[in-house]
Amino acid sequence: MDNKLYRKFKLTVILILLIGMIFLPLINGQNIKKSIYEIYSKDNFFNSDDSYDFLIICPIYFKRLVKPLVNHKEKHGIKTNLVTLKEIYSYENSSLGRDKPEKIKIFIKDAIENWGIKYVLLFGGKISQTNMWHLPVRYIHLGNDWEPKIISDLYYADIYDSEGEFCNWDSDGDGKFGEWLYGSQPEDKFIDLNPDVSIGRLPCQNRFEVRLMVYKIITYENKNQKEESWFNNMIVAAGDTYPEKNNPAWVGFEGEFYGDRAIENMTGFNPIRLYTSDGTLTHWKNITQAMNKGSGFVYFVGHGCPMLWTNNFPNGTGRVEPFRSFEIARLRNGRKLPVCVVSGCHNLQFDVTIFNYFNKTKRTRVEYIPECWGWQMTRKVGGGSIATIGCTALGHTKEDKPISFAGGINELEVEFFKQYGQNKIEIIGDTWTNAIKWYIETYPVDWNSELSNESWVDDQVVSTWILFGDPTLKIGGYP
Repeated sequence: MDNKLYRKFKLTVILILLIGMIFLPLINGQNIKKSIYEIYSKDNFFNSDDSYDFLIICPIYFKRLVKPLVNHKEKHGIKTNLVTLKEIYSYENSSLGRDKPEKIKIFIKDAIENWGIKYVLLFGGKISQTNMWHLPVRYIHLGNDWEPKIISDLYYADIYDSEGEFCNWDSDGDGKFGEWLYGSQPEDKFIDLNPDVSIGRLPCQNRFEVRLMVYKIITYENKNQKEESWFNNMIVAAGDTYPEKNNPAWVGFEGEFYGDRAIENMTGFNPIRLYTSDGTLTHWKNITQAMNKGSGFVYFVGHGCPMLWTNNFPNGTGRVEPFRSFEIARLRNGRKLPVCVVSGCHNLQFDVTIFNYFNKTKRTRVEYIPECWGWQMTRKVGGGSIATIGCTALGHTKEDKPISFAGGINELEVEFFKQYGQNKIEIIGDTWTNAIKWYIETYPVDWNSELSNESWVDDQVVSTWILFGDPTLKIGGYP
């Protein structure tokens, strides 16, 4: 082939390649992002036959501090992969995501399909007292008169819809996720709500809290807590959540009723009832005294806000001296760490900051503390809990469903204890996941119902129920 012919041949090849690069991704409705996704996911992150049980996601500056937890999990047979946000955001399939939370969710989906992960830990909360995040949250617009949007980590766990397709929680495509105004029909419909992975979050605000939580988890799991007599204690703090004087339908002491239902499911545990009806609960000191002696579980049934938990004396004759986040600092239970379940409103609302004090509405709602009640309980130095489960928003109960008068956050909590006590599910992420799946099956959301507030409550109950802790945590530790 002479030089002239060779140059023409070379030019033709280059033109063909250029045309292919431009137009091939558009054939059959494919776009450039889709082509990049297929190439990148095959040849980079997921190019091996590796499989993992557990995915930990954290910002890059937490990575070194989290690695001891990875090593600990591997020693106990849990195949663990630690991936930083920087890696996720640079992963080409993330370009399909409209914002950072959706990029993270897409990565979790690919990790399920390529690695077979079952558990995800989101490591990070707010950056100190700023409105920036170490690891972003998804706000959903499940709005009402109290709060127009709320935090939902269930968004990261509900990967697929009922047809097995990616569930983006934005069916109308307007960039507002989980949109459903109380009293109206939902704008984002047919959200599956069933978690496809067990998910937990440790909303650490700084490196100290990262070190602390890694230490607490490793120390807890490396000892068989079940051999200790204190582990078999179960503390329940409760009262008359809805006084009958306010509504004739609110008969009985609701908090104590659900406390007893939880205890019935915990076969073999020694119940320590702190109830307002018999005078065993009158002050927060009753709680700290009981917790300092040690317990495997503690269940708070009542009312709350980001700063405190409390409940009523019989028929609303007064309220218990509240157990505030400041009193959590008085706990001295050391390594006798319980799993804590709390049904108060907003106890796990972890987007609080001291600068909210300058916002009148947020100041009124006590959102101006450095860290929420649930996180202070979990990351307490020298005590507190090993994990805490509760609401990031209003904790709706059956009293908020006046037509059916069934369901609500208390039934979900009781199911959690049933999963552990009766079904013997000892991995906390599985107890959390199974409880939500039971609730959705028992109280399925009717996305077209005229009685929209009933289903709205059920949607809100599961969407805001969050686990502060390691989802692979073995309750009671390893032998």
